Amino acid sequence: MTRVTGIGGIFIKAKDPEMLQHWYKNHLGIDVQAWGGTSFNWVDAEGKAYVGSTAWMIGNGENFAPGKSAFMVNYRVADLSGLLTSLRAEGGHVLDETEESEFGKFGWVIDPEGNKLELWEPPVGG
Repeated sequence: MTRVTGIGGIFIKAKDPEMLQHWYKNHLGIDVQAWGGTSFNWVDAEGKAYVGSTAWMIGNGENFAPGKSAFMVNYRVADLSGLLTSLRAEGGHVLDETEESEFGKFGWVIDPEGNKLELWEPPVGG
Protein backbone atom coordinates (compact mmCIF):
# COMPACT_ATOMS: atom_id res chain seq x y z
CA MET A 1 0.00 0.00 0.00
CA THR A 2 1.23 3.49 -0.81
CA ARG A 3 1.39 5.44 2.42
CA VAL A 4 2.71 9.03 2.49
CA THR A 5 3.05 10.67 -0.92
CA GLY A 6 4.36 14.09 0.16
CA ILE A 7 3.96 16.95 2.59
CA GLY A 8 0.64 18.75 2.35
CA GLY A 9 1.39 21.42 4.92
CA ILE A 10 3.43 22.64 7.86
CA PHE A 11 1.69 24.37 10.74
CA ILE A 12 3.57 26.39 13.38
CA LYS A 13 2.28 27.16 16.88
CA ALA A 14 3.13 30.69 18.02
CA LYS A 15 2.68 32.63 21.26
CA ASP A 16 1.87 35.71 19.14
CA PRO A 17 0.66 34.45 15.73
CA GLU A 18 0.16 37.91 14.18
CA MET A 19 3.66 39.07 15.12
CA LEU A 20 5.26 35.89 13.78
CA GLN A 21 3.21 36.03 10.56
CA HIS A 22 4.41 39.62 10.07
CA TRP A 23 8.04 38.58 10.70
CA TYR A 24 7.92 35.79 8.10
CA LYS A 25 6.24 38.10 5.60
CA ASN A 26 8.69 40.97 6.08
CA HIS A 27 11.92 39.05 6.59
CA LEU A 28 11.46 35.95 4.43
CA GLY A 29 9.05 37.30 1.85
CA ILE A 30 6.38 34.66 2.47
CA ASP A 31 3.02 35.90 1.16
CA VAL A 32 1.09 35.41 4.42
CA GLN A 33 -2.64 35.71 3.72
CA ALA A 34 -5.46 36.81 6.07
CA TRP A 35 -5.99 33.18 7.18
CA GLY A 36 -2.45 33.11 8.63
CA GLY A 37 -0.57 31.23 5.95
CA THR A 38 0.09 30.68 2.29
CA SER A 39 0.13 27.90 -0.29
CA PHE A 40 3.33 27.11 -2.11
CA ASN A 41 2.42 25.85 -5.59
CA TRP A 42 4.40 22.92 -6.88
CA VAL A 43 6.80 23.06 -9.81
CA ASP A 44 8.79 20.37 -11.53
CA ALA A 45 12.59 20.29 -11.87
CA GLU A 46 12.36 22.72 -14.79
CA GLY A 47 10.20 25.20 -12.87
CA LYS A 48 6.98 24.32 -14.70
CA ALA A 49 3.86 24.40 -12.53
CA TYR A 50 1.74 21.30 -11.98
CA VAL A 51 -1.30 20.56 -9.84
CA GLY A 52 -0.59 20.61 -6.12
CA SER A 53 0.48 22.87 -3.33
CA THR A 54 1.91 22.78 0.18
CA ALA A 55 0.21 24.85 2.87
CA TRP A 56 2.23 26.78 5.44
CA MET A 57 0.54 28.47 8.40
CA ILE A 58 1.15 30.14 11.74
CA GLY A 59 -1.61 29.97 14.33
CA ASN A 60 -2.32 29.42 18.01
CA GLY A 61 -1.89 25.64 17.77
CA GLU A 62 -5.24 24.74 19.33
CA ASN A 63 -5.71 22.08 16.64
CA PHE A 64 -2.43 20.37 17.65
CA ALA A 65 -4.01 18.85 20.80
CA PRO A 66 -3.49 16.33 22.21
CA GLY A 67 0.02 16.74 20.76
CA LYS A 68 2.46 18.89 22.73
CA SER A 69 4.71 20.12 19.90
CA ALA A 70 4.99 23.63 18.51
CA PHE A 71 4.40 22.27 15.00
CA MET A 72 2.24 19.84 13.09
CA VAL A 73 3.08 18.34 9.73
CA ASN A 74 0.32 17.44 7.29
CA TYR A 75 1.26 14.45 5.14
CA ARG A 76 -0.45 13.75 1.79
CA VAL A 77 -1.66 10.17 1.57
CA ALA A 78 -3.15 8.09 -1.22
CA ASP A 79 -5.74 6.14 0.83
CA LEU A 80 -6.60 7.66 4.21
CA SER A 81 -9.02 4.93 5.30
CA GLY A 82 -6.63 2.13 4.37
CA LEU A 83 -3.68 3.82 6.07
CA LEU A 84 -5.62 4.48 9.29
CA THR A 85 -6.71 0.83 9.35
CA SER A 86 -3.11 -0.33 8.86
CA LEU A 87 -1.78 2.04 11.53
CA ARG A 88 -4.35 0.79 14.04
CA ALA A 89 -3.44 -2.83 13.23
CA GLU A 90 0.23 -1.95 13.78
CA GLY A 91 -0.54 -0.55 17.24
CA GLY A 92 -0.38 3.12 16.20
CA HIS A 93 -2.08 5.82 18.28
CA VAL A 94 -4.73 6.82 15.74
CA LEU A 95 -7.28 9.42 16.83
CA ASP A 96 -10.91 8.39 16.31
CA GLU A 97 -11.95 11.69 14.72
CA THR A 98 -11.79 12.10 10.94
CA GLU A 99 -13.09 14.89 8.69
CA GLU A 100 -14.23 15.08 5.10
CA SER A 101 -14.86 18.33 3.23
CA GLU A 102 -14.32 19.97 -0.15
CA PHE A 103 -10.62 20.10 0.85
CA GLY A 104 -10.36 16.31 1.13
CA LYS A 105 -10.26 13.71 3.89
CA PHE A 106 -8.33 14.19 7.14
CA GLY A 107 -7.22 11.90 9.94
CA TRP A 108 -4.70 12.19 12.77
CA VAL A 109 -2.13 10.01 14.48
CA ILE A 110 0.18 10.63 17.43
CA ASP A 111 3.79 9.52 16.93
CA PRO A 112 5.79 7.76 19.70
CA GLU A 113 7.13 11.11 20.99
CA GLY A 114 3.68 12.68 21.30
CA ASN A 115 3.65 14.74 18.08
CA LYS A 116 0.27 14.99 16.37
CA LEU A 117 0.49 14.33 12.62
CA GLU A 118 -2.26 15.16 10.16
CA LEU A 119 -2.92 12.75 7.30
CA TRP A 120 -4.63 14.24 4.26
CA GLU A 121 -6.13 12.53 1.24
CA PRO A 122 -6.66 15.36 -1.27
CA PRO A 123 -9.92 15.53 -3.20
CA VAL A 124 -9.93 13.98 -6.67
CA GLY A 125 -7.85 16.21 -8.93
CA GLY A 126 -6.20 17.95 -5.97
